[in-house]
Amino acid sequence: MGASKGIGRAAAMALAQQGRALTLVARDITKLQAAAEEAREAGAPEVHVLAADFDARKDAIRRIARHVEAHPVHILVVNTGGPPGGALLASTEEMFLHAYGRHQLAAHGVLQTVLPGMRDAEWGRVVCVLSTSVREPIAGLGVSNTIRAGMASWAKTLSRELPPGITINCVLPGFTATDRLQSLAESRAGEQSANDIMEAWAAASPEARLGRPEELGAAIAWLCSDEASFVRGVVLPVDGGRLHSI
Repeated sequence: MGASKGIGRAAAMALAQQGRALTLVARDITKLQAAAEEAREAGAPEVHVLAADFDARKDAIRRIARHVEAHPVHILVVNTGGPPGGALLASTEEMFLHAYGRHQLAAHGVLQTVLPGMRDAEWGRVVCVLSTSVREPIAGLGVSNTIRAGMASWAKTLSRELPPGITINCVLPGFTATDRLQSLAESRAGEQSANDIMEAWAAASPEARLGRPEELGAAIAWLCSDEASFVRGVVLPVDGGRLHSI
């Protein structure tokens, strides 16, 4: 999910390098086709693309259900673009409902759709790409903070319900050089420019730089590997040390 750019695309390339067959899902078919070609070059033996918009959640899940009838899924990377920024007190009911549908309900529906294939194989991996706001809420991202924390709780609950061999974990990206981060910086630009805001975010971690999508992709691919078979129900920050909490 969300495989056409940014962290989702980087995860797809890392899984391709492991020799995984892939189904890339996102809204933009042109970007998906470009990502598919890159994945084939990276080593994926088989690549499918599926254009789906999770703002039209039921239709997207129906498309996925038809696809998995012929192509069972054993790895699910949940990576959905975050809600717009804004103060929590200024957020409307519609904003919460939209984000909840796109994130929580879409992820739950897709997992229920692909889970039979994982059960049949007695092996599966689910990785949710969330945010460090799960541990420390980020100012100006009221709805996102709320929804991301709920997703982490959803994943932890499922880690106690899924059968042996099917794991679920979360990664928490810090400030990472993606289109999403650029958009957030531009939305906050005023007395400071977007570039100044990005530089301040970069300086906020001990690594003193933004993360690279490829670094997140590598962490996701490891959680999907056999080597991570005893890692279950964790939230893994990949943030350059930005978080203050343990």
